[in-house]
Amino acid sequence: MEWRFLILLLPFCFFLFLHISLAQPGFVSYDCGGKDNFTDELGLLWTPDYLVKHGEIANISVADETRKQYMSVRYFPADNRKYCYTFNVTSRTRYLVRATFLYGNFDNNNVYPKFDISLGPTRWATIVVSDANTIEVQELIFLALDSSISVCLSNATTGQPFISTLELRQFNGSVYLTEFENQFYLSVSARINFGAESEAPVRYPDDPFDRIWESDSIKKANYLVDVAAGTEKISTKMPVFVSKDESPPQKVMQTAVIGRNGSLTYRMNLDGFPGFGWASTYFAEIEDLDLDQVRKFRLVLPGNPEISKLIVDIEENALGKYRMYEPGFINISLPFVLSFKFAKTPDSTEGPLLNAMEINKYLKKSEGSLDELAIAGVVSAFSSADWAQEGGDPCLPVPWSWVQCNSDPQPRITSINLSGKNLTGSIPLNLTKLSSLTELLLDGNSLAGSIPDFTGNTDLKIIHLENNQLSGELPSSLGDLPNLKELYLQNNRLSGTIPSSLLKQNLVLNYAGNLDLHKGGSSENHSKIITGLSIAAAVLVIATVASCYLMNKGKKKNLKQDPSRQSVNRPINSFGDAGTESAQCFTLSDLVDATKDFERKVGSGGFGIVYYGKLKDGREIAAKLLINNSFQGKREFSNEVTLLSRIHHRNLVQFLGFCQEDAKSILVYEFMHNGTLKEHLYGPLTRERSISWIKRLEIAEDAARGIEYLHTGCVPSIIHRDLKTSNILLDMNMRAKVSDFGLSKLAIEGASHVSSIVRGTVGYLDPEYYISQQLTDKSDVYSFGVILLELISGQEAISNESFGVNCRNIVQWAKLHIENGDIQGIIDPSLQGDYDIQSMWKIAEKALMCVQAHGNTRPSISEVIKEIQDAIVIERGAEGVRHGSSEEMSRHSVHSSLHAGSLDFGASEHYLSIDDSIARPTAR
Repeated sequence: MEWRFLILLLPFCFFLFLHISLAQPGFVSYDCGGKDNFTDELGLLWTPDYLVKHGEIANISVADETRKQYMSVRYFPADNRKYCYTFNVTSRTRYLVRATFLYGNFDNNNVYPKFDISLGPTRWATIVVSDANTIEVQELIFLALDSSISVCLSNATTGQPFISTLELRQFNGSVYLTEFENQFYLSVSARINFGAESEAPVRYPDDPFDRIWESDSIKKANYLVDVAAGTEKISTKMPVFVSKDESPPQKVMQTAVIGRNGSLTYRMNLDGFPGFGWASTYFAEIEDLDLDQVRKFRLVLPGNPEISKLIVDIEENALGKYRMYEPGFINISLPFVLSFKFAKTPDSTEGPLLNAMEINKYLKKSEGSLDELAIAGVVSAFSSADWAQEGGDPCLPVPWSWVQCNSDPQPRITSINLSGKNLTGSIPLNLTKLSSLTELLLDGNSLAGSIPDFTGNTDLKIIHLENNQLSGELPSSLGDLPNLKELYLQNNRLSGTIPSSLLKQNLVLNYAGNLDLHKGGSSENHSKIITGLSIAAAVLVIATVASCYLMNKGKKKNLKQDPSRQSVNRPINSFGDAGTESAQCFTLSDLVDATKDFERKVGSGGFGIVYYGKLKDGREIAAKLLINNSFQGKREFSNEVTLLSRIHHRNLVQFLGFCQEDAKSILVYEFMHNGTLKEHLYGPLTRERSISWIKRLEIAEDAARGIEYLHTGCVPSIIHRDLKTSNILLDMNMRAKVSDFGLSKLAIEGASHVSSIVRGTVGYLDPEYYISQQLTDKSDVYSFGVILLELISGQEAISNESFGVNCRNIVQWAKLHIENGDIQGIIDPSLQGDYDIQSMWKIAEKALMCVQAHGNTRPSISEVIKEIQDAIVIERGAEGVRHGSSEEMSRHSVHSSLHAGSLDFGASEHYLSIDDSIARPTAR
């Protein structure tokens, strides 16, 4: 009876599955690391990603997270490979792809991962986990041009790549149609439901395409802040006509915000910007106005009067109440920190209204590698093999594990290594289409049939075909390969005579184990290795090998005999010259003469007193006289002499020499005419003239480059350990150099940290280092973050008066202001508004990343430099606008201004040109 009931139940189960499939056409929802199919509370069907052959799965548990799809993750090794998911898609159809990441400490290491995600060959984003319990979300809108797409994880900087969910959503209309979609993707930066009644997002089934409309009630740092007084939420139960399938869902349009005092203002950070993007605002008149009430308003974007000319009259533009009007820009340049305002016009009785907004950034597509089609034919012949499952582009953003590629913008494959992969059948003919191939390794398989014609592979140097079951004669075309140096054919079933063209070549040829293959007219031993190398060439090879052996042996011996080579190798400086000069040993009388018996004191510190001097050759010097003759003081002196004798960089104060005589220890440096950064920020020099914001950024870049050199340009790397504004000195041109290496430590190669007694300066000291006594280069990054905050605020790192009650630390004070969106509360008043707010925000946010509690969540100093450089570009453009320099405005307008128009695809990867002749919004 039970089986009869099951048979009766089968049609119902099929109908239920069919209903779910029809309700979600073009939907794929992968629960990464999951084990069972399930339907969530929204009615979405989730399936486990069991088709993925790589990676491991782990269960996680995060407080307040009850959704089943976030109970597991799939994670991958932190190696050089990429790990891909492949979706079948319909060509010339638009999709949304969404990936989410919830760390949940799946590896029990509390090492916050950082890695890349890509769509096919195009790098999509860098995933940076900064909180184990926060879901990171990335969304991309794309037009499918092929029958499949791949989403890949790769390039782990810290931790292991992992993924929680991966979703594909198919569109059926043209709301996201742009004339640029063949060359650009749309990376989703903001999708906001204004006036939302709760913090819950609006998505499927209210949005049939399952876009996530975030509530404007969510409180995030620097997101939807600076809200104007009089902003009020309204809603309606009346249906709103939205006209198009892919317009915001009705539920989103039934809520709005109104500026009762005449304006709506907001400020928010835009992920991925500055850059060019697609932006749209959505309006529907959902308030019942009397006949004498009028609602007219315009968008106000600071410094962009052209865009502000458009007047919105919702009821008139939408042809009635409860109907949607959606003005937008298909191409608009937006800053990282977007401030915008809707202000009512003089003839309007009512304040502005806003229902929703979408902002997407254009992401330039990579054209992919040139050999993608050819290698796809090879992979398809062995589709069930593990090595054929890697997916994505064979070369970009990283190559497959068995492939090597050149570095061209559109790379080609240069090496194939499929040794011992259990290949059967004949050698794939598609391999002969790889025109840049230099190395082909197919040995140790079960390949049969004849060797194909490799005439088209003129770059081939090495071919390994040994230990297979190949048969037939050797093609004479092998002898026509001009670059062939090694050909291994042993242990196959080849027959006939070796072509004379091969025997004339200077190459290594091994054909042993082919009983029916021989040289023409010879009965030589078939296991013999025949080479076309002359005796002289062979002697040269042997001599080279021997000399290399002896040289390496000598190097090892010298390293053992010269312990100084094991402390700091002599690195290459920023000018490309090897630092070969050793420190000069000055006599005490030389320095007494130069300083006029230590007459002019120019500085002091815990180490000693610094005096001005001038050598006989005219060089100006700073002589630092040791006043601490303790063991620690002498050790710091020795440490600094040892390090500074070996490091050379334009952003490190040049060390000239030292003196140890008559119980005096003196260090001699180049003289820095403009003193310390500290003196210019809050010392006596600030009374004369405060340094501008652009100059502060340039000083920050100079100092960071010096630190970067210590961290990455020295072997082993050097940790400064005492970075502060008094150790950043300025030359006569106000270029910054890092000084004072008395507390610096050498990193231990291969170790994650150096165990060290805590040294440093209060206010700049990394709290993690203070607690653990484990020093890393991220301790320097923390100190530099403090310096960035000082540059922004003009305040000292520690103060009993400046930061209010119960707060003495600049980090605590600045973090409170920045995370509440109040950056104005920390900006140095002496700057007098002469700065671009988005460049200020860039540095403020990067400073907060630098002073994170855990070192593994802080950026590298190289990443900090990039942000500083971006801020400088923004500031220079804005400086040109502020000071009316047409040349500066022209040069930097692409970075700093806001326009609408068309894209110029001949522009750079990061910034696109604008055609102002059609600078107008579009109402779709």
